[in-house]
Amino acid sequence: MARVALVTGGSRGIGAAISLALKNAGCAVAATYAGNDEAAAAFTKETGIKTYKWNVANYDDSKAGLAQVEADLGPIDIVVANAGITRDAPFHKMTPGQWQEVIDTNLTGVFNTVHPVWTGMRERKFGRIVVISSINGQKGQFGQVNYAATKAGDLGIVKSLAQEGARFGITANAICPGYIATDMVMAVPEKVRESIIAQIPAGRLGEPEEIARCVAFLASDDAGFINGSTISANGAQFFV
Repeated sequence: MARVALVTGGSRGIGAAISLALKNAGCAVAATYAGNDEAAAAFTKETGIKTYKWNVANYDDSKAGLAQVEADLGPIDIVVANAGITRDAPFHKMTPGQWQEVIDTNLTGVFNTVHPVWTGMRERKFGRIVVISSINGQKGQFGQVNYAATKAGDLGIVKSLAQEGARFGITANAICPGYIATDMVMAVPEKVRESIIAQIPAGRLGEPEEIARCVAFLASDDAGFINGSTISANGAQFFV
């Protein structure tokens, strides 16, 4: 029977590439999205991957959505916590609202996504948790105190879940992408994009599919002894 995989923020950008990679690996995939109905519908039409709309920042919404996925596809074996937002501002100008919104989605959203399915994974003695963190969670970034804090916190979640889940056949790992050629990055002015690429020894942006291949491996049976680890996929821009 195919593994059931859930990818939050899974209908666009890196998330879409992850959803497709897991489908190609033989998984039954559900992708969540927050608000863009048109993009989600187009993604489902193109890939056949069913999409579900809920706000990962809300525990009750997440729990209900996860229950619906399991009713449709079966118990969730693989969770990829990819959903994330930015609300950038220099710290002296950052508002409490900008801080809290990012915390609620990027950090609490991981708890809200994993917690409702954790007991089932323990009972079935299998689970794969992959959290998409960021290079900026490793090194920090000007104007992203909120975002960097959440992405660093995600690494703490992974390391702790790995220790709790290991004896139940559950692994928890993180991926820290560098700058990836998503619509958001490609939309910035060309001079800004060139300045970003100049900082990357590989001399280019990463591709969403390169992150997706990392996820597909960590979600596989072959990665059963890799637990609590972080893969830095950033073209040699930053080392931990």
